[in-house]
Amino acid sequence: MKRTIALVGLGLLLLSVAALRADGPKDNVPQQVRRIPPPGVPVPEADRTAIEADLKQLEAKLEPLRALARGKQPALLAPLRDIEVYQKAATWALKYDEIFKPNEIQVVKNQLKLALTRAEQLAEGKTPWTTAAGVQGRAYRSKIDGSLQPYVLLLPEGFDPRSATPYRLDCWFHGRGETLSEAMFLDGGQARGYGPPPQHGMVLFLYGRYCCANKLAGEVDLFEAIDDVRRQYPIDDNRIVVRGFSMGGAACWQFATHFAGRWCAAAPGAGFSETADFLKVFQDEKLKPTWYEQKLWRMYDATEYALNLYNCPTVAYSGEIDKQKQAADMMARALEAEGMTLTHLIGPQTAHKYHDETKRELDRRINAIAAVGRDPAPRHVKFTTFTLRYNEMLWVTVDGLEQHWERAKVDAELVGANQVRAATAGVTELSFHFQPGQCPLDATRRVTVALDGQSMEVPGPQTDRSWDAHFEKDGSTWRATPASGHDYLEKRAGLQGPIDDAFLDSFLMVHGTGKPRSEKVAAWVKVEEAHAIEHWRQQFRGDARVKHDGEITDGDIAQHNLVLWGDPQSNSVLAKIAQKLPIQWTADAVIVGDTKYSADEHVPVLIYPNPLNPQRYVVLNSGFTYREYDYLNNARQVPKLPDWAVLNIAGGITSQAPGQVVAADFFNELWQLKPARK
Repeated sequence: MKRTIALVGLGLLLLSVAALRADGPKDNVPQQVRRIPPPGVPVPEADRTAIEADLKQLEAKLEPLRALARGKQPALLAPLRDIEVYQKAATWALKYDEIFKPNEIQVVKNQLKLALTRAEQLAEGKTPWTTAAGVQGRAYRSKIDGSLQPYVLLLPEGFDPRSATPYRLDCWFHGRGETLSEAMFLDGGQARGYGPPPQHGMVLFLYGRYCCANKLAGEVDLFEAIDDVRRQYPIDDNRIVVRGFSMGGAACWQFATHFAGRWCAAAPGAGFSETADFLKVFQDEKLKPTWYEQKLWRMYDATEYALNLYNCPTVAYSGEIDKQKQAADMMARALEAEGMTLTHLIGPQTAHKYHDETKRELDRRINAIAAVGRDPAPRHVKFTTFTLRYNEMLWVTVDGLEQHWERAKVDAELVGANQVRAATAGVTELSFHFQPGQCPLDATRRVTVALDGQSMEVPGPQTDRSWDAHFEKDGSTWRATPASGHDYLEKRAGLQGPIDDAFLDSFLMVHGTGKPRSEKVAAWVKVEEAHAIEHWRQQFRGDARVKHDGEITDGDIAQHNLVLWGDPQSNSVLAKIAQKLPIQWTADAVIVGDTKYSADEHVPVLIYPNPLNPQRYVVLNSGFTYREYDYLNNARQVPKLPDWAVLNIAGGITSQAPGQVVAADFFNELWQLKPARK
């Protein structure tokens, strides 16, 4: 037993060692930003030739399998991904200079041998790696950019895919790793050092889109990976646990607070839980945020969402002498303000790692909570949010806000057999939803709903014990309404901004091919478009979809958020919608309300519902909005621009901004310009 605990401690320590590399005074100098990921080591020609030969052999084995998958055997697509992901890992390692240590050359070779073996097994109709106990590299294909994304699954001894009892699923988020390529992640070192999975359970290790603390696309990575596991294995949705350490602890705080109703338990270790104080304490950074950057911290600051842990049992861990204990201390203060006390286990005289005995107590508590499982329909729900990106908590859904990035709250409770009582703040539209079999209200009676003291009667549950009710606020008066949506443009879940939100779903870069109005703007667009594509690959590990403006189809408009590069003269798609955008871009000026900016030196960047398909976004001249300087510390990796901005490109591109921001703001809840800020 002691040996097992020691292995767990060693493995989890190794997961977080790389975190220490990221921080220090040198990483606070925007003019001296080191590259992330760093350059790799030289690969001897003989090794390169051997890897390329194996890649060629693997491709020859994969092509007939792909043909079968496209034709009569679509079931081959999932196991094919589990092979192709090794092909991607090896190809990128060579192509993009991402072999960072000499020993990684052999890792890549070994993985290609494994992929070749899997291809041979699949050709015979066998997929032993999908049921074998132990560590297995797997993959899903992301909706965001169509890329293959790896994950690692740890299956228990005696695993039975036909088990009548579904399996507990623990999701593990790794520590910072600036050299954590796909190849090194798939090597499975973190999983092998983890120890055995929980009883009748499995562990899902997330790549999380490399080194972003599972933010933005890294956030979507968790849900897409869980869905991929759920499609293939019997998973108990009421026994899913989120946990992680260091950067992974930060990710765990984020998921625990923003999606508290989805987990039976959370176990964050170290990490960071907010941006401002962490960067001051840990990075010793002198912060000078703009007003909108401070607002945007509310997207991911877990301290702001602390109330939501009312809905998710949480056990935090810190080393007593770990500087990153700051994260749990900040959460403890935020929870205390909400009337709750954080369960915080502290490893005595321990730095940035797990203390063996304390880790054992942590696991005991999490196991006890998981044995009880999540209640998907509790009688009492408390919820807070700042954005409709995070608008659900169990049976409560917030459908409209008074103002984005200001706090909204709901405290909803089932009272007796046929009453719901809820108090709200900052909410204009609200739904209650119980899945079939979940609603405990009396199906023979109408339900009395009291919202902020105002009572209404609505139909009760259906005979399958499902129940839906929707309410809208008109001034100060609530009324029950159908949940059919509105016929006017408004911010709603998944269509609420900021600019970075477009990159949490399927997006397509649209390259303008026409003659631009301004050569200065054209030169800037060329550089920034290339930057957005390359840095998406570097930081979010996928090839962005790109098409020329003349190639865009109705299907593209229906399926993707469109990222338009160029001006209305050079990009024909932008020309079609330019007059329907709230910011006008003429030959002479960028016009924002009553203010005009010279079109020769200014560029608008913005996000807006696509006038050609208001169910999707259109983005002008922007990729994700944090840049090279922000890669150096994960707490910086948050959106840097609101819904729109005007850039003076004469100010120059830096490691922190694509130009001088001369104006920026959020649109209001109807996607309209707000009055100019004083």
